[in-house]
Amino acid sequence: MDRLASACVKIGALGLMLMTLIVGWQVFGRFILQSSPSWSEQAALILMIWYVFLAAGTGVWERFHIRIEILEQRLEAGSRKRLRIAIHALIAAMGLILLVFGVQLVWLVSEHVIPSLGISRAFAYLPIPATGALITLFSLGRIRVRLAETD
Repeated sequence: MDRLASACVKIGALGLMLMTLIVGWQVFGRFILQSSPSWSEQAALILMIWYVFLAAGTGVWERFHIRIEILEQRLEAGSRKRLRIAIHALIAAMGLILLVFGVQLVWLVSEHVIPSLGISRAFAYLPIPATGALITLFSLGRIRVRLAETD
C-alpha cells in the first residue's frame, strides 16, 4: 500500500509540474507572443482534476485528511478501535459508490470530445472511478492495519 500511495503522490506531483509548465506557456503566449495556445486551458484543467483526485485517494492511506477526533478521544481503546474500523468501512463504501457511478459517468460521456484537445471527455472523468478504487483499497488496508493492532 505504501508503494501505491507513493506512486500516486509522484504521479500527482508530475501532473502539478506539467500543469505549471502549461499555464506558464499560456501566459507567455498571451502576453509575449500575443497568441495563447487554444489547448492549454483545457489541458491544465484536466491535469488538475487528475492530481487532485489522486491526492484525495492517497490521503485515505496517508491520513492527511482533516478529521475531528473529539469522540474518538473520549472512548476506551477497544471502542476507539471499533469506531475507526467502522469509519474506514464507511469510507470504503463511499469509495465503491465513486467507483460504480464514476464508471457510469465515464461511459455516458465517452463519445463526447473535448474540442481543443481532440480527446474523449471520458479522460476528464476517469479520475472519479480511479479514485473510488483507490479509496476502497486504501480503506480496506487501513481496516486490516486496525485489526492487527493490539489494544
